[in-house]
Amino acid sequence: MANGQWYPPEWPDRIRALASGELTPATPRRAATVMLLRDGADQGAPEVHMLRRRASMAFAGGAYAYPGGGVDPRDDDRLVRWAGPTRASWAARLGVDDEVAAQAIVCAAVRETYEEAGVLLAGPTPETVVGDTTGADWEADREALVARDVSFAEFLDRRGLFLRSDLLGAWARWITPEFEPRRYDTFFFVASLPEGQRTRNASTEADRTVWIRPAEAAAGYDKGELLMMPPTISTLRALAAHASPRAALAAAPAQDMTPVLAQAHLRDGELVLTWPGHDEFTKRIATDGTR
Repeated sequence: MANGQWYPPEWPDRIRALASGELTPATPRRAATVMLLRDGADQGAPEVHMLRRRASMAFAGGAYAYPGGGVDPRDDDRLVRWAGPTRASWAARLGVDDEVAAQAIVCAAVRETYEEAGVLLAGPTPETVVGDTTGADWEADREALVARDVSFAEFLDRRGLFLRSDLLGAWARWITPEFEPRRYDTFFFVASLPEGQRTRNASTEADRTVWIRPAEAAAGYDKGELLMMPPTISTLRALAAHASPRAALAAAPAQDMTPVLAQAHLRDGELVLTWPGHDEFTKRIATDGTR
């Protein structure tokens, strides 16, 4: 393997089925993921928080990724205490139809970071962030969110917390290829670890978490040592250009939010899989099944 690209063995057959019309694409579910950054040691390059998905996971088992997950429809059924850019401006930035959808996506980003990393981008006022999310009462609330016993909107309301949307920057949007059985329309955000909070592996889907410099993680991928999906390595390469979390957040408004969707074509006896604008991920698959 020349690099660490996650490439399931069943993809060629599914691509052929899609090309022949035998496969009907599943509708992608909206999701959000957060690239959580912190200052590097000794004023070095910033580090990003990553988790390794358990090998037993049906989707991207063994791959390194960021905290994230699907949008909960319940998070668009009430207005939450909101700090930062308006919901309308978020809708425009994310390229979605309305403010309700924008709220649900941003809520998913903040909720999943709390569920999987124990970090909460919310505070008792529009200008503050909670300083500590440890303790039995916080853990009980986190577990209730994971179990979907309460929605994130309900959690914020009961705690009297403002969602700090201003601590997030929209970075990219990738849609799972049409030949995948589980499809996600995923919005990637960048954020900085709030002062006083710390991460932990709170995810049942991960067997390891690390803080790692984006350039170091990308080098591990290039050597075939770290397994990743195309959106993960692409965003890592972009993050590596920034010298601090503050710089990355400042750069977020200029990031292209055009959805990236893999395309599969039959050309000259080969199945060619491409991600528009990302040539490094192009795959060519012979019609006899060899690569």
